[in-house]
Amino acid sequence: MNNKKTQVGVFFLLAGLSLVGLMVLNGCKKKTEPSAPPETQQPASTTIEQTTCPVMGGAVNKNLFVEYKEKKVYFCCAECKTEFGKNPEKYLDKLPQFAKQK
Repeated sequence: MNNKKTQVGVFFLLAGLSLVGLMVLNGCKKKTEPSAPPETQQPASTTIEQTTCPVMGGAVNKNLFVEYKEKKVYFCCAECKTEFGKNPEKYLDKLPQFAKQK
């Protein structure tokens, strides 16, 4: 009888750990920003695409951005987004979308 209780306890422990693991994995999925309707998007020929983070130089994550002077500035991580917010003017020369404003 004691062996049966141990087996049931182990089963529920493993089931609980599995559920916690699934919740953690599900919570880490990145949320995406809905795309703008086609009539508000600029044509590709006039859009200057930013591909590198102005702070650290890594590849950008299109879900991490701020709007600065009516233009989106993308970052590789949340820390770079915070750093940019402290002194945005410091990074403008690294951003293609601001190249004409120099």
